[in-house]
Amino acid sequence: MSSLSKISRPIKNELEQFEDIFKSAMRSDVGIVDLVARYIIRQKGKKIRPILVLLSAKISGGITERTFRGANLVELLHTATLIHDDVVDNADKRRGIWSINAIFKNKVAVLMGDYLLSRGLMISVEGKDYDFLKVITEAVKRMSEGELLQIQKTRKLDIDEETYFKVISDKTASLLETCCLIGAMSTTDDSECIEAMRQFGHSLGMAFQIRDDILDYEGTTNLIGKPVGGDIKEKKITLPLIYALNKVSKSEAARIKSVLKNGNDKTKVKEIIGFVKANNGIDYALEVSRSYSIQAKDALNIFPESEMKSSLINLIDFVTQREN
Repeated sequence: MSSLSKISRPIKNELEQFEDIFKSAMRSDVGIVDLVARYIIRQKGKKIRPILVLLSAKISGGITERTFRGANLVELLHTATLIHDDVVDNADKRRGIWSINAIFKNKVAVLMGDYLLSRGLMISVEGKDYDFLKVITEAVKRMSEGELLQIQKTRKLDIDEETYFKVISDKTASLLETCCLIGAMSTTDDSECIEAMRQFGHSLGMAFQIRDDILDYEGTTNLIGKPVGGDIKEKKITLPLIYALNKVSKSEAARIKSVLKNGNDKTKVKEIIGFVKANNGIDYALEVSRSYSIQAKDALNIFPESEMKSSLINLIDFVTQREN
């Protein structure tokens, strides 16, 4: 499997350039804002989203000034949503590093997320990238709706496959779709090319989230750094469990839901993981994730062979074949 540094090789220089632009976008004359911004910058993320923007632009025509503004916009939005998510989830750590809310408290964390989102929007307005604003505001709307739909369904424990796919499409895939859309839009007006990149981003996002949900049952930590069994403890019903529940009698399904609802100790978590494995929930979810991976690769068929195309194909494997 390719490493992220190998995947980003065709855009190595541009990615370094982006990192400088991103740092300067977060700077502020207000002391506490600058302090929190510097703390965020020190946490070296994978930069999958800016990598997607830059590769999508390069395969669609070439990286422009607009591409950098687009990459900046999505990374500022993504960072803002992570900070807000940690507040919502009451999370003390992300990937083993103290969260903003753990160090600076909730009020500062929420306001810092708002600040980063507004910086991204300002950069787009200043650059007159009004088409980006339309795409990004639609993504924010979908991400919020997806999160709220999941909360609603988690309370009732009544999520089905159709609802699950809607949740992950809005919550996760919408932002990766946005990265690819903005990348392509920053450099071309070709609607076929833009649509191909949108489809690629959507399918990649779906495959990514399903794989992440599988790791909650079998990995050590999942792709976004939460411990195994985290979804079960939060009473989230994801694809492996949805499939397993549909395979058994109504009374057995009700019993498992009762275990999920009433306990989050290690024994209960183990029981649910065992139930999912016994009813082939993981195998089924892996098959669905693979199907989305194939759709993502197929979306790239309109592009000639190139380093960028190879990197995008390798990126699919990177996010869907990880073990932690």
